[in-house]
Amino acid sequence: MPDEEASQGRLHDEGLDSNDATSRLKHDALLSHEDAEQQLDDPALNYNGSSSLLNLAPEHEALLSQENEDYDHGSDSESFELETFHATGEGWEKRPQKLRLLNNCFRSKCSKVIVAVAAFALAIFVAAFLLRDELRPFIGGHQLDPPQAYLLDPNWDFTAPSTRRDYTWVIEDVEHNPDGVYRPMMVINGQFPGPLIEVNEGDTIVVQVVNKATNATSIHWHGIYQNGSNWMDGTVGVTQCPIGPGANFTYEFRVDGQSGTYWYHGHHGVQSSDGLVGPLVIHSEDEKSLQRIEYASDRVVIVQDHYYDLSGALIMDYLKPDRENAEPVPAGALINGQNVRNCDDLPNRKCDNSTARLAEFNLEPGKNHRLRFINVGALATFQIQLDEHEFAITEVDGTDVLPQYHHRLKIQPAQRYSIVINTNVTTGEAYWLRARMVTHCFAEENIEMAAEVWGIVRYTSSSPLLVNVRPSSRDWPETIELDCNDMDTSGLRPVIAIPAPATADDVLYLRVNFEIGAWKLSRGFFNASSWRAPVSSPTLNRLIEGYSTSNESFTSSLSSHFGYNSAAFATLRELVYQTTGIRTIDILMQNFNEGSHPMHLHGYKFWVLAQGHGYPPKDVFSTLDLTNPLRRDTVAIEAFGWTLLRFTADNAGIWAFHCHLSWHAEAGLLMQFLTKADEVARWTLPAENIGLCELEGHDRGKGPDDEIWYGHPSR
Repeated sequence: MPDEEASQGRLHDEGLDSNDATSRLKHDALLSHEDAEQQLDDPALNYNGSSSLLNLAPEHEALLSQENEDYDHGSDSESFELETFHATGEGWEKRPQKLRLLNNCFRSKCSKVIVAVAAFALAIFVAAFLLRDELRPFIGGHQLDPPQAYLLDPNWDFTAPSTRRDYTWVIEDVEHNPDGVYRPMMVINGQFPGPLIEVNEGDTIVVQVVNKATNATSIHWHGIYQNGSNWMDGTVGVTQCPIGPGANFTYEFRVDGQSGTYWYHGHHGVQSSDGLVGPLVIHSEDEKSLQRIEYASDRVVIVQDHYYDLSGALIMDYLKPDRENAEPVPAGALINGQNVRNCDDLPNRKCDNSTARLAEFNLEPGKNHRLRFINVGALATFQIQLDEHEFAITEVDGTDVLPQYHHRLKIQPAQRYSIVINTNVTTGEAYWLRARMVTHCFAEENIEMAAEVWGIVRYTSSSPLLVNVRPSSRDWPETIELDCNDMDTSGLRPVIAIPAPATADDVLYLRVNFEIGAWKLSRGFFNASSWRAPVSSPTLNRLIEGYSTSNESFTSSLSSHFGYNSAAFATLRELVYQTTGIRTIDILMQNFNEGSHPMHLHGYKFWVLAQGHGYPPKDVFSTLDLTNPLRRDTVAIEAFGWTLLRFTADNAGIWAFHCHLSWHAEAGLLMQFLTKADEVARWTLPAENIGLCELEGHDRGKGPDDEIWYGHPSR
């Protein structure tokens, strides 16, 4: 990348080792020093209409304004003095005029004003701290946990013996205004986003779900292998019936053979966009060595697109006739469930932003900090940056990788990236964390949309008087990307090297497209198949019943090592690729659609072998680098492009493979892999799973059946 090459050159000129992580993170300060004198016209400078730090008397404020103007037009040497003072605490006698003015004030009559203001501000700060619990926002009668809950336990015992971790989750319908605009939502225990699950590899997670919502639901544990617990995967129509209104269900599974950043979400309809999302972090006893940069703090940062209407109404409009490439466009975006919208811009919405806040992250200066980013959105690709800070990517979808340095992160829906930043920048005490949706890929305009959301990263050395000061940090100058494809991960290498198998046993070609069929309905297709969720008769239930009753449609295919099972499944609606034993499978996808598709495989990580635009080259298989390719569970296939994946089919079960643009999965872009079918044939389904299918209300919350449009092409 050009910016990476330039950065390498700068490091060489400055005598720093480009391969040393500490040198690279220290390099941030040098980059920022050179630009400290620049003042850009950034909207961040005028947040809430003011950039004042203290309420001085009018005559002193005017004097300070003049001194600031003088400083802004000062020399380069004066700018360097400011940097030196902030960075080392030295150079007080050569301090800039702005700082000299404040010092002179303390020697004059204005010192009384400053002391009074400081005392008043301190009193307000203490009162706010003591009343912090009472001041938290409420939703639907529930007290909302603060975003700081996503700060991981600094005293976590990575070597603790395996244990059982129990949770009780109550899912309810509420009205909530995360950014000021009220909308109906589904939340867990009154929290949005949902509670953090933090466990060790080898622990058993037990979550009792109590569904008090109007609609049926389920919880999918994104990226979790579910080895030996396929029926706990939480995919409606594939591994379970939904949890009906008023019903309970307990998920219980052990997390083995994986660690890193994961998440959970509703997998019935598009309930993830209604609030059913949250983080899941699995620690490894080797985590500190797998992460090649030592860090002082560790936290989760959730980004998402945000809609003001329930997903049920949006999906009904999306799937009706004459709606080709018309995915619902979000109204805004959130960081850890927070943002602030101007209610005057949204006259047709119920809006009160008095309790809305921007997400804030307090970081100790001069340290490395790990931020685990998760895109839980339904549609938008995000480009994320922390002003004036470079960072190192150290994890991708649960795979620890050797550090690679960037200053912008591009993240597709369902993907996760850990980055490590160093709080060594000396141009200020607070910096904007910017998350921008890549709107070029949206098919339609949304006049309500605010495409960017900001958070605040604040150095904890900030004076208590400055805790509410908005950042004045500078954006990176490069143009924002317009493409919704994956960021370039070809140079990322896992810390634990696992070569991909030399050859595949099976090569599966998948044509990915949206097509218009009967009654002008636009649907997503893998080859000639478009999925519809059989909510009352999941694939896994039918498989086990078919095997146990010796139904020939199911048992006859066990003698074949691989292939599509067209005897047991109607392939026009259920494309099931079946294997027995352990086999290596290549998936070569060709996208004939003008939009990208982030593809997710349940139950596995795959090797990303190659990606490109247009058609794959004829020699694609002979030019692969198999030594240590990136392993992940969600990868984007770009518009009119192709992607080659390889995985070892050694995890018994029925696993969904689908586009993680939630609207596309509901439009049919989902197929299934039945792996180690010979082992599945010996299973007995737990009674609680069978009981779910005997309840009523399965249809509540799912997308519309195509048949409702038949005979009504203009409906």
